[in-house]
Amino acid sequence: MDITDFYDTFFEEADELLADMERHLLELDVDAPDSEQLNAIFRAAHSIKGGAGTFGFEVLQKTTHLFENLLDHTRKGELTLRRDIVDTFLETKDMLNDQLSAYRNGETPDQEAFERICAILQQLALEEIGKGLGGEAAKGPPQAPATDKSSVDPIAPALTDAVEDASGCLVVALLGLSEENRQLLVEELGQLGEVKAQGGDEARYEVLLETTATPDDIEAVMCFIIEPDEVEVTPATSESATSAATSGTDPHSAEEPHAAAEAPTVSVPVTEAKAEAKPKPKAKAKGAESSSIRVSVEKVDQIINLVGELIITQSMLDQTVSELDGVGNGALLNGMSLLQRNARDLQEAVMSIRMIPMDFVFSRFPRVVRETSANLGKEIELITEGESTELDKSLTERIIDPLTHLVRNSLDHGIELPEVREAAGKPRTGKLTMSARHQGGNIIIEVIDDGAGLNRERLLGKARESGLAVSDAMSDDEVWQLIFAPGFSTAKEVTDVSGRGVGMDVVRRNIQGMGGHVQIMSRAGEGTTIRIVLPLTLAILDGMSIRVGEEVFILPLTAVLESLQPARENLYAMAGDDVVLKVRDEYLPVVAVHEALEVSGAHTELTNTIAVIVQGEGRRYALLVDDLIGQQQVVVKNLETNYRKVPGVSAATILGDGSVALILDIAGLHQLSRSRKQARHASRDPASASPLFFKEVDVQ
Repeated sequence: MDITDFYDTFFEEADELLADMERHLLELDVDAPDSEQLNAIFRAAHSIKGGAGTFGFEVLQKTTHLFENLLDHTRKGELTLRRDIVDTFLETKDMLNDQLSAYRNGETPDQEAFERICAILQQLALEEIGKGLGGEAAKGPPQAPATDKSSVDPIAPALTDAVEDASGCLVVALLGLSEENRQLLVEELGQLGEVKAQGGDEARYEVLLETTATPDDIEAVMCFIIEPDEVEVTPATSESATSAATSGTDPHSAEEPHAAAEAPTVSVPVTEAKAEAKPKPKAKAKGAESSSIRVSVEKVDQIINLVGELIITQSMLDQTVSELDGVGNGALLNGMSLLQRNARDLQEAVMSIRMIPMDFVFSRFPRVVRETSANLGKEIELITEGESTELDKSLTERIIDPLTHLVRNSLDHGIELPEVREAAGKPRTGKLTMSARHQGGNIIIEVIDDGAGLNRERLLGKARESGLAVSDAMSDDEVWQLIFAPGFSTAKEVTDVSGRGVGMDVVRRNIQGMGGHVQIMSRAGEGTTIRIVLPLTLAILDGMSIRVGEEVFILPLTAVLESLQPARENLYAMAGDDVVLKVRDEYLPVVAVHEALEVSGAHTELTNTIAVIVQGEGRRYALLVDDLIGQQQVVVKNLETNYRKVPGVSAATILGDGSVALILDIAGLHQLSRSRKQARHASRDPASASPLFFKEVDVQ
């Protein structure tokens, strides 16, 4: 058996454990930490350490070992939490993540970073745990001065004989350490109590320590600095400490039978010793099995693709059978109806495999909000809603970066500083809400802040400075969309968070690449809501079939708002060849699909067409088509993978009759239409003039 076959499973489980660890750390109340959360964090570190040891990931194992020891002391109440300690734990979690990524990529983890985090954890252990263990001893009555090193024979009996009273002392034996390391450790032991005597050689150097700490306590602290087999801790007696060190029993055990329990030899970390003392778990009941299995995404995608092909085949059969006589083919029609229902149920069941809760996404943002707000000097409370709302796994992974940009933008530009909020009559602590919910075949994700809101005049002024074509007549929705323009930023200065004018344009482009769009709502002094509308999955699409000439196209149903027959009095000519359609006091750009895609045989008289009102990139358009065929679910086929990128087209699908239909990209179609009009206008060829007829009225 090749152990590397199990690497991927370990990496995936470790990723989940680290994510859980971060979530619990961020939720911890440092003043009253929840014991269940502390135990969960400890178990996560312990599990990762065990796996790392199994696979020989030495750096990861050593780091988690140190971290695990600190967490063990924390959950026992021996280390008092503070915000800076939680920050150190979070930094350690990040380091574990980096080490895990290095091993996943077949690389060696950063040695310098490893040494740095180990030094931080060791120092924290010595300062916090050591202080706690040695504090009472330091407060006790004055002790006799320590015996001079040169007068002590390097064996335990001589150490105990060199002091008047060795009761309450421990003999700490350091094994196989250099003189330099020994002296450093003796200094650290001095923080845990009072060093009464010391002596020995490199093989075994013994220190007589008066302390209130137990052997387990001393061993636990020392394990942050040296290996467990390099230290032994035993209680000292004035009669013979050597016998206790060698036999693990008190020489007076005959007189005091219970004394043997007070003189154990400690040679393993306290956490491991306690683990061995626990009762063994009960064997799993016969026939009991795990309630879940781990399957690669590639296998799930393959099944989804096959189910998609099955749906296409079923649609072909259904279309053929629908043309048969229902009287003589009743059994066949009933069978096809049953096949259609089962195919749909199978499709939904398979698609649900890829669906994961939005908590997978939202759980990453408490850390972002915590660190960004601290960097900005703001007090911000994060609220998440709809964590159980499910979305396709491929989309959850792709939505994280756009959401991160939006969250950081809200923290920096949206929510005011505490003093400013207080002066405005608001609570000092701002609220950032992230929510998710289903709406029809879409998922709605919102980032809401209760900050100052967008400033219309400031946005218009900045747009003019940047050379963008704007006017005071623009609607609020159009002004808000300016923040997505490339290079656009209203930040007064460049910071680590924002101000470079990059990010928001990428946000919109990425969301559009997922078949979604962004909406912005803002009110001065009350805050801003940024809404992302996405399809639940990219594999299946609810579409509207339209006909242009002899061609059939698919419009994403999420983009379709309404359809109507344009009246001549509502059509207006603009500069060049542009035409707009007035719909309830709103003037929408007209896009003739047959012109944009060069389809022959289509209607050219506007009043004979159908205007489908659609939305893309935050704007509305009127698409002119010949006919509406109906709504249907289609299996999305990536056009770039199978052919190449086509302007105005986002993907393709196979219809029930076996023909290929293109799925239109609304924003891309508008850009393509404008490009063709500009090219035609530049050529100034009367023969190429637009065949559309419209009322010659200038709405400006």
